[in-house]
Amino acid sequence: MIPMMRLYEDSISGAAAPLSLPALARMIFVVHGAVSIDGKTFNDGEAWHGEGACSLTAGKDGVTLWRFEMAASNSSSAPLKGALRSQEKIAAALDTIPQGELLLRGDSVTFPPGGCAFLHKHWGPGIRCLLDGGIRIDTHGRSTSYGPGSAWYETGSDPVFAQAAMDRPSRFIRVMVLPRTLIGKSSFQFVNEEDKAKPRVQQYKVFVDAPIATPQG
Repeated sequence: MIPMMRLYEDSISGAAAPLSLPALARMIFVVHGAVSIDGKTFNDGEAWHGEGACSLTAGKDGVTLWRFEMAASNSSSAPLKGALRSQEKIAAALDTIPQGELLLRGDSVTFPPGGCAFLHKHWGPGIRCLLDGGIRIDTHGRSTSYGPGSAWYETGSDPVFAQAAMDRPSRFIRVMVLPRTLIGKSSFQFVNEEDKAKPRVQQYKVFVDAPIATPQG
């Protein structure tokens, strides 16, 4: 069975009681505000990850989260009960998930104004969501532009060219499923030999690089 990856945006009031999430492989990124997850506080730009059930308590001024989750193929969408607002931004079947032991990697990718990522692939699929700036993604013979809050899926096996906004820095949050042998190693693969000597201007911040189990069902 092919597992799914889903991205939710959750907004939780500071007055809300603690909220519970069931056991799933996930990364939670704090877009704005503060949240306590199993007793540890996370603020703007920080991320939590785990595979077990967990409890969320928003800070006094509330919080907005991006929640990336892996689940079995037969699972249904699960908005966060008790949140002010909880919506699924994107869902994708991980048809190109690697064989064997798996790794969940969550990171941010930042481009300077006008920066680009030359035609490339990755060793596994994943979801991206733009935090700042703007970006154009060229793949499958078409171009799509994204603004802040927009999400997209990449198979990893299909070549992609990325062009960031010309007038401001751009940054997206990304969660991928990779072969476990890539712990601590780049998943980036140039498609064209001549691009390997060109500078890579994007900068990375890794939040999660952890072994995970393959969802069953």
